[in-house]
Amino acid sequence: MKIATWNINSVRLRLNLVTRFLRQQQPDVLCLQETKVINDLFPAKRLRELGYVHQAINGQKGYHGVAILSRLPFTRTNARSFCGKKDCRHMAVTFGSGLELHNFYVPAGGDLPDPAANPKFAHKLDFLRELSACFEPRSDRQTPVVLVGDLNVAPLPSDVWSHTQLLNVVSHTAVEVNLLNAAKAAFEWIDLTREFVPHDQKVYSWWSYRAQNWEASDRGRRLDHIWISQGLKGAAKNHAILKPLRGWRRASDHVPVLAEFDLSS
Repeated sequence: MKIATWNINSVRLRLNLVTRFLRQQQPDVLCLQETKVINDLFPAKRLRELGYVHQAINGQKGYHGVAILSRLPFTRTNARSFCGKKDCRHMAVTFGSGLELHNFYVPAGGDLPDPAANPKFAHKLDFLRELSACFEPRSDRQTPVVLVGDLNVAPLPSDVWSHTQLLNVVSHTAVEVNLLNAAKAAFEWIDLTREFVPHDQKVYSWWSYRAQNWEASDRGRRLDHIWISQGLKGAAKNHAILKPLRGWRRASDHVPVLAEFDLSS
């Protein structure tokens, strides 16, 4: 089972890129974030024509929004609201195999890393706390569960182009990293990228639009994640972060992250 996650930064604006990606990579499941469209205007028909006939969509006008597109049927879907807001940042599905998949778009948090002065940053911290609380009570840690999405935190020094220069920049501050690590520990999640890429090796999934030449400067951050439950430990056979897609015309500032699982055992 091949699962991909991608912050597309407007699915309608970049539908041709989604189409190109699906034809090239042929994932079984694609999780999108920042779809930026209400459910009724989501390009469902075009994606069904590509074989992704099973769709779980949680969208809103102009902002946020997540979707799970699949060639495999769901037995259950569920969208949860966080922090008392209806801002469409989560979608979950369960497949016939029993695999449970969660797709998240964590708030970006604005520019000022001060929750007292910046409500967006306060919202982000509250969201991360609630993410911990969402999974911590569960006792089924040996079941197959995958959590993917734009978590908007680069937790390791090697997840950013400069650890020292970004320590006070939103997405890499100590408070965000600590809260993300707490959310990870709450369900004993495994950070799949770092199962394939050594912890001291630089790896990114996002490059700012502000960079004059994103590729030459390579000032990236790893904001997009795939976490797996203990029940899937050892099941992932392949993993990739598709950096070349950042160079596509009218690209998203994020690139897809893919993982392939052997669920036969």
